[in-house]
Amino acid sequence: RDLAVIRGYQLGIPVVLGSATPALESIQNVYSDRYQLLRLPERAGGGAEPPILILDVRRQPMTEGLSPPLLERIRAHLARDEQVLLFLNRRGFAPVLFCHECGWMSQCLHCDARMTLHLRQRRLICHHCGDSRPVDPNCSICGSVDLRAVGHGTERLETALHQEFSGVGIARMDRDSTRRCGSLETLLTDIHNGGRRLLIGTQMLAKGHHFPKVTLVGIIDADQGLYGVDFRSSERMAQLILQVAGRAGRAEKPGVVVIQTRHPDHPLLRILVSKGYPAFAAAALAERRAALLPPFAHQALLRAEAVDPERAIGFLHCARMLAEPVAEGLELLGPAPAPMERRAGRYRAHLLLQGARRQELHRFLDRWIAQLWAKPADRSVRWSLDVDPMELY
Repeated sequence: RDLAVIRGYQLGIPVVLGSATPALESIQNVYSDRYQLLRLPERAGGGAEPPILILDVRRQPMTEGLSPPLLERIRAHLARDEQVLLFLNRRGFAPVLFCHECGWMSQCLHCDARMTLHLRQRRLICHHCGDSRPVDPNCSICGSVDLRAVGHGTERLETALHQEFSGVGIARMDRDSTRRCGSLETLLTDIHNGGRRLLIGTQMLAKGHHFPKVTLVGIIDADQGLYGVDFRSSERMAQLILQVAGRAGRAEKPGVVVIQTRHPDHPLLRILVSKGYPAFAAAALAERRAALLPPFAHQALLRAEAVDPERAIGFLHCARMLAEPVAEGLELLGPAPAPMERRAGRYRAHLLLQGARRQELHRFLDRWIAQLWAKPADRSVRWSLDVDPMELY
């Protein structure tokens, strides 16, 4: 997006950015009169916007992540020969396998992350580095056979729905089910022909698809993005919810969206559901302004990684010494280990530079980068500078 804007400026041509859920940076540019806002109030295809309902699942007897009210709605829509879409942005069977006897968990050997259980493959797979290994019948620590899968993924949800709705065609769309050439096209054809009336999917099902018979969208777990490590977590959560909701009621039949959550009173979620994305964006921008976070500040993230964690942190300590004294209006935060410090066998650390004015930030970076290149190289450390980082993970 930013590169397109710069190229348009250089070539003297207009740039059109289109989205139902624009980034908060773009909305702030509208508020600041840098962008002109063009509204498209009519929904494509002429369908009505589906109402979004918050379903509090606290104290509910859950069936593999599905609450009784949602199951009742699924039955009602299927009885009317309509299609239902269930969204869960977590593939595999369960995100954790653990031993009930000693507490062992399926930890990746190369990352600070748990390995996801893929039951049909009988393998544990790390979704960060790709490492995989077969599932042992016994705990590797104590030898117990009491190994339990904790949490829900699309594979587990599909298994539960086959039991609840036997005879109903089910389509699961995620990276695992669409690996083979032509499998995605076959699934989409079956969905449009009405052969699959219960659709399960991850983010790849949320955008761009037109399913005119889908009248119910169920978001199985909306809580993943409400309290994330990254300050953009709630923004991404809101965008994803509305993108998934956009699959419901796209033709003559009205649709409805149900969000399962254990935090029904979360203020940003309430605003999103009751007042829509523009009101959500205004509230989220107010939070960003109070915390001096982008787009009300500008950031540059110096990343370093090495096999030895001390070398990664040591490089950033040296980089900080080169940076000082920091220019007025700029702030250096760190160095500190990344939220996921070890990934694919390498340890990662961050040093964050933040300033209120972009010009001052870039003047400082020009000098700082030259000093970093002039520094004697430590070949065991990889480093990179990310200006306007989209994630701090």
